[in-house]
Amino acid sequence: MHTKEWYANWKKPEIVHGVPTRWGWVVFYPENLRLSRYVDVGYGTLLNAKGGIIIEESVEIGSHCSINSYSSINQKIGQIILKTGCCIGAHVVIMPNVTVGENSRIGSGIYLDKNVPPDTVVRPDVKLTYRSLVGNSKKSVLSQ
Repeated sequence: MHTKEWYANWKKPEIVHGVPTRWGWVVFYPENLRLSRYVDVGYGTLLNAKGGIIIEESVEIGSHCSINSYSSINQKIGQIILKTGCCIGAHVVIMPNVTVGENSRIGSGIYLDKNVPPDTVVRPDVKLTYRSLVGNSKKSVLSQ
């Protein structure tokens, strides 16, 4: 959550193809990026806008994300839309033709190749376990 001061001082960044912004994130094909106000993008994030990326107002994107409207692996191309108020966790990969709905939350480390409805939380389905160094017992961290 940002402070009133952050919103008052927000300025649209200068974006040049392949050159890190002042905050350390990079855009390819900036002519295909539509960036609304109050967007916060984390350091090390890559926006490949070859197929078009629309980022609506008050979207937060964590560090080291890869948002790809074009995939050179399978030549897939398609617009990505991040709707108002959605939050993308650190190290998320978003592939072409994906829309993330308003106010949705995408957990860190997710690979996203499907649309996400509004007001939805997407998180890894991981059961954390640990093993005792003494004996053979295993316990779930989440069940405690």
